[in-house]
Amino acid sequence: MTPIQPFDQSGIVRGSDGIARYQGLQSSVVAMLRQSVDKAPKSEAIVEIGGERLNFQQLWERAARVAGGLRDLGVQPGDRVAIRLTNGVKWCLAFFGAQLAGAIAVPVNTRFSEPEVAYVVDDSGSKFVFLPDQPLPQGDALVYEKAGFDEVAAIFYTSGTTGFPKGAMTTHANFLSNIENCHRASRLPFDGSVRTLVSVPLFHVTGCNSQLLLATAGTNTTVIMPEFTVQAFLSAIKAERINALTSVPAVYWYAINQANFNKDDSSNVRWLSYGGAPIAPELIGRILESFPNARVGNGFGLTETCSLATYLPHEYTRLRPETVGFPAPVVDLKIELPHGGGDAGELLIRAPNVVKGYWNKPEATEKAFVDGWLHTGDMARIDDQGFVQIVDRIKDMVNRGGENVYCIEVENALAGHPAVFEAAVLGVPDTMMGEKVGAVVVLKPGQTTSGGEIVAYLKTQIADFKVPQFVVINDQLLPRNPNGKVIKKRIREDVAWGKQLW
Repeated sequence: MTPIQPFDQSGIVRGSDGIARYQGLQSSVVAMLRQSVDKAPKSEAIVEIGGERLNFQQLWERAARVAGGLRDLGVQPGDRVAIRLTNGVKWCLAFFGAQLAGAIAVPVNTRFSEPEVAYVVDDSGSKFVFLPDQPLPQGDALVYEKAGFDEVAAIFYTSGTTGFPKGAMTTHANFLSNIENCHRASRLPFDGSVRTLVSVPLFHVTGCNSQLLLATAGTNTTVIMPEFTVQAFLSAIKAERINALTSVPAVYWYAINQANFNKDDSSNVRWLSYGGAPIAPELIGRILESFPNARVGNGFGLTETCSLATYLPHEYTRLRPETVGFPAPVVDLKIELPHGGGDAGELLIRAPNVVKGYWNKPEATEKAFVDGWLHTGDMARIDDQGFVQIVDRIKDMVNRGGENVYCIEVENALAGHPAVFEAAVLGVPDTMMGEKVGAVVVLKPGQTTSGGEIVAYLKTQIADFKVPQFVVINDQLLPRNPNGKVIKKRIREDVAWGKQLW
């Protein structure tokens, strides 16, 4: 059977390295921004709900002054600058200011604990940190236009199985290739008519790469929620005339389950994408019914793919809801089958949107990026029509509503509790979030504690989204195989999670 090709394949060339690339892309993020400013200087670029509104000319001028301020502080091209800001105009000015200064932006997860933040800042060697309680640096307008297409423009830190985050080195080519992937997959027009609502964090690749940068390249408007509340989300759709939504499934679940949700208010939405977390098939049906005029699609990707790798377009969301669709136009996929055979294996990705590697981690880079292929750690299968289905994870990870929680990191934190002997952390299926975090704990002999006390302890050790919502205290040792590895499959089959603790 011939694989389906649902996306525009024009203007693509394949290099001697085997990688397919788009022709005619801009040379850098700076050049992309300048093109949009020249094309539509007075069009609305950034809107912060309850805050400022900037057109493209204002965005350029103010970001250039931030760039000049960074240079006055000694930041040179190639230096790293960390962004510890919440969603809003200030975040965008910091990011674009870093680009106009030739610096490398390092977005920091605002939910990280202080030790986690310190690790990111120290590991990246950031020369300057944008802080929420400090004004943005200001100087004479500066535009550094010598950044190379394949030079690093940003480092997005993704949690690692060792407990230490890894910095994905994202080049200008990665950003621009992802923009074109999203443009072709979602069919969003690049004519200034789109108003997209950012309800996810800008420090994640979805919010930054597949919303902010995508809208900027298309002279469209990015409307930003400083923080998410479901009522603010619903209000923004109506008040800001939002016609494009991209978010995790939990946001849509919240929205359509509100008593005041009104299909009339959502009828203006023409494009809707979900992704970043597992989704229940029944929720897909409800999204289609609740946003009747929208092209609905499912995006799948990783920090290491600069966001989008595959996309399930509207025509197939009801037919194949269990899949993540087809590879984006310049994305090559293959399955590396295990030695025992079978139809599912590790998903490997080769594309110009695959990042350069991990900052300061040559061994991790060498392991994950092999002969031009990214080893994703996801188990998948690809059928004869080209549909991709993610079936399991090699990496021991829980995807909690779009936040990756690596189990070993939580298990290491649990091991520090004075009463805990051993623990296993697993994903708990959840209709709204896709998965929540659960822990099965075995106490040391003679020790007593409660699930609530364990949760309270963990909240002082790790970011709140990593703290288990379910804790089961077990009186039996965890099952292990002959090599001593915990058999989580057996735990998952036997455990009764009981009441959610928080």
